[in-house]
Amino acid sequence: MKFAICQELFEDRDWESQCRFIAETGYTGIELAPFTLASRISDVSLERRHELKQQAAEYGLTICGLHWLLAKTEGFHLTTNDRAVRENTTKYLVELGNACADFGGSIMVFGSPNQRSLQPGVSREQAVDNAVEVFRNAIPAFADRGVTIVMEPLTTRETDFVNTCAEAVELIDRVDHPNFRLHQDVKAMLGESTPIPELIDQYANLTGHFHVNDDNLLGPGMGRTDYHPIVKALLKIGYSGWVSVEVFDYTRGADFIARESIGYMRRILGELS
Repeated sequence: MKFAICQELFEDRDWESQCRFIAETGYTGIELAPFTLASRISDVSLERRHELKQQAAEYGLTICGLHWLLAKTEGFHLTTNDRAVRENTTKYLVELGNACADFGGSIMVFGSPNQRSLQPGVSREQAVDNAVEVFRNAIPAFADRGVTIVMEPLTTRETDFVNTCAEAVELIDRVDHPNFRLHQDVKAMLGESTPIPELIDQYANLTGHFHVNDDNLLGPGMGRTDYHPIVKALLKIGYSGWVSVEVFDYTRGADFIARESIGYMRRILGELS
């Protein structure tokens, strides 16, 4: 099982310091939030992308991909009825996909709740149609570079569009492209009526990326969630993708959260073996 961590947790540190600490803590992957680099990914030059990739590699790290794709941007939206905005969103997803490949990554997580929630007057059916259009138009451009985009179900507290794995799969089936897959996130799956191990098993063939966290928005093992059945389910299906720590509450400090999260996951693996 290979572990990554979402690096916005370390946004206040320079890139080399991030890489050094993440590697020393035991992770082998780093998941980038584009807003930590620039207001738009197009502002990050190809030279700088390669430099970041090389610095990460010097510490034994792979930049596995990107998430928070549209966070802190303006003018982009997935489900809007505004054709011009959808076209701009498509173009920006293509830019992000190319950047992901430049960094050496292969996964882009589409979360971005504010840029996908239903706008006034847009029905769910229209929203799905609009999202299908954006993804169908964007994916071929970066699929050729080995990048897959994964759709992340989020809780109803965050968005009203795609709240369950089943809803994500409905969208994935409509887009019908091998480089559009499912993302599973423990925090989000805790809100589903189906137990997490069953969701892992049910969607084993579609899951392309996995985020670990807890019900209190901290890292795995720092809340009430028992990870034994979750890790057991991942091992059972032979999941070989990244298991990436993503937290939303930073109050206990980045260093503590990073160390405790990977330590807990390793303890679970040890106990199950």
